[in-house]
Amino acid sequence: MVKRIVANIKTEDLSKADVFYHDILGLETLMNHGWIKTFGNEEKSKVQISFATQGGNDTKVPDFSIEVDNVDEIYDKMVDSEFKIIYKITNEDWGVRRFFVIDPFGKLINILSHQ
Repeated sequence: MVKRIVANIKTEDLSKADVFYHDILGLETLMNHGWIKTFGNEEKSKVQISFATQGGNDTKVPDFSIEVDNVDEIYDKMVDSEFKIIYKITNEDWGVRRFFVIDPFGKLINILSHQ
């Protein structure tokens, strides 16, 4: 049985993750060995991996999705921090409010809340 799935993103500068993943998204530093830095929290969630031909409403398929409880607040912080918004905050027909943003590593991230 799969217990968890971990996303690994290659970088030469671990500190680039701090503003996006710690300061804005509020993730805690769970591990830092100098060559790998892991952010997370104590939330329990289902193990999921998705495969898609498009990202919904004919958008690009995001590299991964992050569900939050305060999508509007996160959106404002991303805009204020001048992260590149690719898909503006939108209420989707399938019951989510979401936006797409480029993280410091060039990854397309879908940030969403269920409505």
